Amino acid sequence: MTAFILAAPLPRPRTLVHPGPVGPIRIEHRHANLGRHFRLGLEPGRTLQDAIIEPLTRLGVRAASMTLLGGRLSRLLYCVAPPDPSGERVANYTRPIATGAATLVFGNATLGRSARGEPVVHCHAVFVCEDGRVRGGHIVVDRSSVAHAPIPVLATSLDGIELRITQDEETHMPLMRPFAIEEASHAV
Repeated sequence: MTAFILAAPLPRPRTLVHPGPVGPIRIEHRHANLGRHFRLGLEPGRTLQDAIIEPLTRLGVRAASMTLLGGRLSRLLYCVAPPDPSGERVANYTRPIATGAATLVFGNATLGRSARGEPVVHCHAVFVCEDGRVRGGHIVVDRSSVAHAPIPVLATSLDGIELRITQDEETHMPLMRPFAIEEASHAV
C-alpha cells in the first residue's frame, strides 16, 4: 500500500489590488462572428507596427490576435512594468529600453484601435539581445524594425469585434476592450 505524505500548503498567489473601484465584470468578452486565419511574413526594413497593420488592413482585418514565430530585428525598443512608486497604478511602463539588434524568440500581439479609431498593435515578446541576454517585455512596435528576412506571424481575425483602447477606472491604465461592430462579409 502506498503511503501519502501531506505537503505543506502552498502560499497564496500574489494578488494585485488596483487603486480604482472594482468593476462588476471581471472579464469583458464578445463573440467573434468569424475567425479567419492568416500566415504573414513581416516585411524586412519596416517597423513592426507597419509590417503588421498594412497586410491585415488589406485583408479587411480590424481586430486580430497574433503569434510572432521568431526572427531578427534590426532595432528593438521595449519597456517593462515595475511597481509604480507613486501608487497611482499597480505598475507603470518604464521609458523605452534600446537593445540595438535582437533575435525575437516569440511574441504575442493584438491588433486593435486607438481611442481615435486608428489601428494600433500591442505586443509582448521574448528576445535575445546582442550580448546574449534573454529579455522580454512590451515591444515599442513603431520604433522596432524587422531585419533582413521576413518574420513569420500567425494571425487570427476577430471579425465583428473592435478592440478599442479606453481608460480603465480600476487600473487607471488604457486597456483594449471588445466592442461588437457590424462588418461586411469576408470572402476567403
